[in-house]
Amino acid sequence: MTNQTLTRFLVEQQRQQDALPGQLRLLIEIVARACKAISHSVNKGALGGMLGDLGSENVQGEVQKKLDVIANEILLEANEWGGHLAAMASEEMESIYAIPNRFPRGEYLLLFDPIDGSSNIDVDISVGTIFSVLKAPAGAEGREIDEHDFLQKGATQVAAGYAIYGPQTLLVLTVGTGVYEFALDRDMGSWRMTQKDIKLPNGYAEFAINMSNYRHWAPPMRRYVDECLAGKDGARGKNFNMRWTASMVADVHRILKRGGIFMYPWDARKPEMPGKLRLMYEANPMAFLIEQAGGAAYDGRTRIMDIDATALHQRVGVVLGDPDEVARVVDYHREADAVPTPAPAAPRA
Repeated sequence: MTNQTLTRFLVEQQRQQDALPGQLRLLIEIVARACKAISHSVNKGALGGMLGDLGSENVQGEVQKKLDVIANEILLEANEWGGHLAAMASEEMESIYAIPNRFPRGEYLLLFDPIDGSSNIDVDISVGTIFSVLKAPAGAEGREIDEHDFLQKGATQVAAGYAIYGPQTLLVLTVGTGVYEFALDRDMGSWRMTQKDIKLPNGYAEFAINMSNYRHWAPPMRRYVDECLAGKDGARGKNFNMRWTASMVADVHRILKRGGIFMYPWDARKPEMPGKLRLMYEANPMAFLIEQAGGAAYDGRTRIMDIDATALHQRVGVVLGDPDEVARVVDYHREADAVPTPAPAAPRA
């Protein structure tokens, strides 16, 4: 299996499974090459002047790390000339990036979070790149692409994946025929398959969540976590482990390989905001991967890939992983929704 390169895998998917057109295959290879370049920059670290803040903020109002901007530029430059894309969108940019007129234009749309978990860069914890591929709407080839063309449900994704930059550099990918993992062979410079048709293990008692936000969560989320914390003496009758790295790629990769549930729910500090994670750059691609591996992904009530996209930087709550655990969280939210609000007491005479 480790002798199968990413290129061979994609060619076989194209020939045998008829799972992806040739242009999509070439696009994925370009994204994978860009991830190799980003991995090289990450590995340079302090010796290459890659650490620290840039002194600016992105469209989300978050302080940009040097690597945020470097990785963003790598992905833009690698993909703009290939002829496979109509436009790109990045978590680091306010608007879309149209393919320059000097290059041919294709039929796909690429969305990415260039460095997920960038707050961990300076402390040498794994970070990653997340990407999603959509097909441009019918008729878009005869006009300029605009932001609205990207606002598609996650269920329309044709490919998604992430690279994780840790002890190994790994690429985890789906084109709708399962989930596959590739490791970067630095000696050969190629991606080599390390696991095929990954299935998320069920029944593993582990959850990933930022417990410091407990007081801000809605009651259904606190109920679920309270039951986990109660362990074998509580309602669940078993002990749970908790893990949290503040890097979605790292936390979801662990869930994908070991099982359990990842949660980044709504909280009361910004009640008008449905969640913190970005639907288009983080939630949708991770939901696609998790579902392809046999898991489930909801925002607490609704399947993530069924959520209507209304803005390029739309945010959502995220609960994904073991389908039984996700179903329990969803049930608790729906039960709470079904409880009628008590009528106000009648004024005294």
